[in-house]
Amino acid sequence: MELPIIYHPDYIAPLPPGHRFPMSKFPQLYELLLKDGVAQPKQFHTPQGATRDLIELVHTPEYVQAYYEGTLEPKAQRRIGLPWSPELVNRTCVAVGGTILTAQLALSQGLACNTAGGTHHAFPGYGSGFCIFNDLAIACRVLQKLGLVQKILIVDLDVHQGDGTAFIFQKDQSVFTFSMHCEVNFPSTKQTSDLDVPLAVGMEDDAYLQILANYLPDLLCDVQPDLVLYDAGVDTHIGDRLGKLALSDSGIFRREMQVLSTCVGDGYPVACVIGGGYADDMNSLVWRHSLLHRAASQVYHQYRL
Repeated sequence: MELPIIYHPDYIAPLPPGHRFPMSKFPQLYELLLKDGVAQPKQFHTPQGATRDLIELVHTPEYVQAYYEGTLEPKAQRRIGLPWSPELVNRTCVAVGGTILTAQLALSQGLACNTAGGTHHAFPGYGSGFCIFNDLAIACRVLQKLGLVQKILIVDLDVHQGDGTAFIFQKDQSVFTFSMHCEVNFPSTKQTSDLDVPLAVGMEDDAYLQILANYLPDLLCDVQPDLVLYDAGVDTHIGDRLGKLALSDSGIFRREMQVLSTCVGDGYPVACVIGGGYADDMNSLVWRHSLLHRAASQVYHQYRL
């Protein structure tokens, strides 16, 4: 068996020229993984788009219908930051379906990686920060509904707090939310995760990884989840336009190895999403995202999953 990787050609949708969301990174990541031999074509799994009944396990029917039909109020649309189109609606549903499939494959094979996902700023009744529907939360609810899991740990290492995810699960003991994020970055109003670890601006590799090591093993022991959902945002990188931390490429790879080997080594299955990443140099950005899949491939073979 090989590491399951999830990808769909519809992970990309058209945006206006010059838009700051790096939509083209998704197919480029797929192509890089193949070109560099990180993955073979047979490793890729193609998801189905999430249906409305699954999305509405988390989001209000009014919000879902308005987004599907393109009738959101202009203010709500601006808060998302992505101009509405039928192609973007399809892309959003397919990406959510990708995270659901990633979680299902992680349960059966121990580790799986999406090539999209991490839309943790989406709240039940509105989207925010390039996030329309919260794929992490929806995947949790789908797996719980299917009776596949009872307790889930969300490890969110995107540079921005996973405020939507924290809000959705704030009174739910079946999902533990852990967010390590830059303390003075978006969102300006933070929600309360089960565990928030705010980080100082400019933090570098060693300090970051030591803090992570101080928390993750104990969390796994305390929570004992049936599944870990890992948001591996690379906007923690020193070259990220929206970041404010200072991790290097090496630091990000070490982080991925640390998270995956700690979880898998203790017997906890991990479903990975790529999270945020914003850079002017698209090749460098895609490389950073690929570090997750490179690390996952090593861990997958190391533990003979």
